[in-house]
Amino acid sequence: MHFTSEQHLDDGVLEREFTLDGIPGILWTPPSSPAPLILLGHPGGLRKMHPRLAGRARHSAANGFAAATIELPGSGDRVRSAAAEQARDDLHRAMAAGEPLDEIVDRLILPLVEKAVPEWQTTLDALLSLPDISGPVGFSGGVIAIGIRLALVEPRIEAAGLFAGSFVPRAMFDQARQITIPLHVLLQWDDEGNDRQLALDLFDAFGSQEKTLYASMGGHTGVPNFAGDDAARFFVRHLK
Repeated sequence: MHFTSEQHLDDGVLEREFTLDGIPGILWTPPSSPAPLILLGHPGGLRKMHPRLAGRARHSAANGFAAATIELPGSGDRVRSAAAEQARDDLHRAMAAGEPLDEIVDRLILPLVEKAVPEWQTTLDALLSLPDISGPVGFSGGVIAIGIRLALVEPRIEAAGLFAGSFVPRAMFDQARQITIPLHVLLQWDDEGNDRQLALDLFDAFGSQEKTLYASMGGHTGVPNFAGDDAARFFVRHLK
């Protein structure tokens, strides 16, 4: 892990950009350390998502957590995948036409999960070797399919707050049934780009004995501030 920049924010949080095996990322650490860690999932490039990610990280730091994120394959400044771009275009066309989506979702999401999850695990190895990170570890956000796979294969993740704002291949429902860690799932009821019934079916499939569905009215970007407060309390209960 090579740190490329750092700045002290006005609330005492240290923000550091890094690269790891060519993967860009950002780490935020609170004034007191070592600290438990929350991995921040997101759907886009770091430059585009930075304001929202930094806000989530600073909220986490206020509760005593470090937070980190990486740029997903094919996003931001990383090399684009022609197959993924075609699948994304096909998905938008099929949604507009009211056509079946399952095959297209598989083409778009499954390769992303296969690439992104090992990168997250490599990043987690590096982060937990730092003196200001102690664990335990949580995962927060999306892409929800990536969160599902990480929660299944990564024993160091002890709780997950998932945003049901992206499509999940139906083949991954069997993986969801095997997840047993505590879950807090956020659903925007009027999310125009998501399948509400699929999200409800997915929540029902999760095998966790402790799982909460937090549904709010509004579209994809209309998540109310108090929903974030409840997610923060979930991580305080399970990681501190």
